[in-house]
Amino acid sequence: MVEPGAHRVWHHGPVRQYPVRPLATALAGVDVALVGLFPGKDREYGAKLDLLAAAVRAQGGRVVSRHVQRRGVSAGGAARMAEPFSRRTLLSPGKAGEVARACRAAEVGVAVFLNPLTPHQRTVLTELFGCPVVSGVDLFPLSP
Repeated sequence: MVEPGAHRVWHHGPVRQYPVRPLATALAGVDVALVGLFPGKDREYGAKLDLLAAAVRAQGGRVVSRHVQRRGVSAGGAARMAEPFSRRTLLSPGKAGEVARACRAAEVGVAVFLNPLTPHQRTVLTELFGCPVVSGVDLFPLSP
């Protein structure tokens, strides 16, 4: 029994380690899943995913699937449309599970998010999806 005021420590087991390679070589010859979270009012999400797909192909990757999560007004109001569903995964639990099953079934080598990801989100998503997860921000060099 845990005493009042004490913190419980949860152990989830070891986190699988994936080799860290430069992004260009990480995508070369690899099957890639594209993932994006978009506000419900964003009508350009298809074009944005097309641009990301082109960047993946330029790095030698093969886009095998696209997954879109749209946050509409009904899921939290207009003030929250641009916010993630989850701080851990960006996506809703259902969509995160759907993408994870698709990545594992297709034996995807890398999942590329259109959205920026924190290091913690990358770790959580990598474990959930069963493949390394990167952000599309990493594919586009910063302009001077």
